[in-house]
Amino acid sequence: MASVNPMLEITDAILEVGGETLKVCMQCGTCTGVCPWNLVDEFSPRLLIRLASLGIEGYEQETLWNCVTCATCVSRCPRGVDLIDVIRSTRSVMLESGIVPPLYRVPLSSLRNDGNPWSAARSERADWAASFQIPEFTEQTEYLFFACCTHVYDARNKSVLKKLAELLLKGGVSMGIIGTEESCCGDQAHKCGAFETYTALSEANTNLFAERRVKKIITTSPHCLNLFRKQYEGDYDVTHYTQLFAKLVKEKALIPKKEVPFKVAYQDPCYLGRHSGIYDEPREALRSIPALKFIELPRNREKSLCCGGGGGGIWSEIEVDKRFSVLRIREAKEAGANVIATACPFCMIMLEDGLKASGTGEDEMKILDVSELLYESVE
Repeated sequence: MASVNPMLEITDAILEVGGETLKVCMQCGTCTGVCPWNLVDEFSPRLLIRLASLGIEGYEQETLWNCVTCATCVSRCPRGVDLIDVIRSTRSVMLESGIVPPLYRVPLSSLRNDGNPWSAARSERADWAASFQIPEFTEQTEYLFFACCTHVYDARNKSVLKKLAELLLKGGVSMGIIGTEESCCGDQAHKCGAFETYTALSEANTNLFAERRVKKIITTSPHCLNLFRKQYEGDYDVTHYTQLFAKLVKEKALIPKKEVPFKVAYQDPCYLGRHSGIYDEPREALRSIPALKFIELPRNREKSLCCGGGGGGIWSEIEVDKRFSVLRIREAKEAGANVIATACPFCMIMLEDGLKASGTGEDEMKILDVSELLYESVE
């Protein structure tokens, strides 16, 4: 009986868990040419694809975990290869063999045990809403307001979350929360290839949504938005909060009145832009604010530079001169901005870290959410 080539077994395993488009790659190298990592370091997605197609071991090297799933390569691939699927499938095979990067062990364990990646108590999931009235979701409520774990548990993002929710309520949006029964959407587990963990989280939420008869969802994170739309089994109408902001301003349910005289550059989050195609609404919300000068960064919209937080990147430790966020801060300063606005909690964390790492003072540059700027003007 002929023995099975262990290298081919690796390739077969990658294909089996979702990396099917690996078979159509023609090794042109476009992915490596456009990957943002090559702005700050040397990194070859093409090499990873080559290794996967040949079944060659060596993925235990950190390069496999460098991919931040920004989708720049996916948007430019001439053969339509979904490199993110190939990368996460390869990561899954490595996790199954026991190879787990040390920085991912605690967040993945917390996701399994506490329903969030931040080692925080599930019982605290709704604490952010204690200071103001937000109703519980019922069948009579139009939208489930689904707050991202990072908004809920990270102190900086929690302040964004409160203003964001208050604006939507002020605009008359019918929405409510479920609270402690919710689990993390599972985005980071999904992109890291921890499929068992992701499946447990997604099934828990899917069952909860079905039980509560959820039909429409407002997400505070582009990562939740993308996952609910593309991966969850359920017929949901999923909306990002910036889409509602633009609508409410247009309908005059929210009226920006107070001048906010900042020079604002907008950071397109990868999962709101390239992954979900939402570019205009955040800009419309910002441009509605009196006295705000809107500045486009050189890399914008579908060519926006990733903050580095996706695909597990938010847990990584990167040298200062190799952080996308530091490069982004420099670009914004050169463009004449004194504020970078974003609409993603990962961007908020990564850009604020980049601000500190670059030595830029808060008197020179601030990182604010679109909701914070709109809140300042409406209130």
